[in-house]
Amino acid sequence: MCNDYRLMVDVASIVGDFADLKIKICFSEGAPNIEAREDIKITDPGPIIRGVNGANSEADLVQRRWSWPGQNKRPVYNFRSDGRELTSNRCLIPADGFYEFTDPAQKGKKRKDKWLFTKRDEPIFCIAGIWRETSDVGEAFTMLTMEPGPDIAPYHDRQIVILDRKDWAAWLDPSVSAKSLIKPLPAGTLSVEQVG
Repeated sequence: MCNDYRLMVDVASIVGDFADLKIKICFSEGAPNIEAREDIKITDPGPIIRGVNGANSEADLVQRRWSWPGQNKRPVYNFRSDGRELTSNRCLIPADGFYEFTDPAQKGKKRKDKWLFTKRDEPIFCIAGIWRETSDVGEAFTMLTMEPGPDIAPYHDRQIVILDRKDWAAWLDPSVSAKSLIKPLPAGTLSVEQVG
C-alpha cells in the first residue's frame, strides 16, 4: 500500500489549480509553510484540503499528520473504501507523485524496487482521504484505497483512490455519493518510472 508520496509544488500552485475549478482556498490557520518534498512518509505532516460548512465552492487548506494510531497503536495510513459511503470528514490530499514498492527484480538485491507514479499532463492530482480527531495525535488524515486500476495492477494488488480532477469539488460535498466518485482511472492515465 502507499506509504510514501511526493509533493514538489508550493501553496500558490495548489491554490491556482483549485481556482481553475472555481474552488476558493482559504486558510483558517494561516497559509501553511509547505516545502517541496520528494518523500512524505507515514506520521509526517502533509497538506489536506477540506470543505467549508458543506460548501463545495470553498475549501480550507491545512497541514495535518498522515496517519492516526489504530489498534495496537499501529498507524492507519490507508483505509479501505470498498462499499463505504464516507459521508463526513472527507478531504483531498494534493500530490504530484506517489510510490509503490515491489520485490527486487535483481537477484541478491536486498532493497525493494521503488516506483514513482505521476499523472500524465497534470502537475498535481488529489488523493481521496478522510480525517479524524484523535486523543493521541490531534487531527490526522488517511488515504483511501481500492482495487487496482490497469496502471497499478502490475505493481500492487491495491491502490490509493486518485480522483478525477472534475470530481474534486464533489468529493468535498458530503451529499455526493462517495461510491460514485471512487473508480479506477483509465489505462495510460499514470506514468511510472523506477526510481530506486
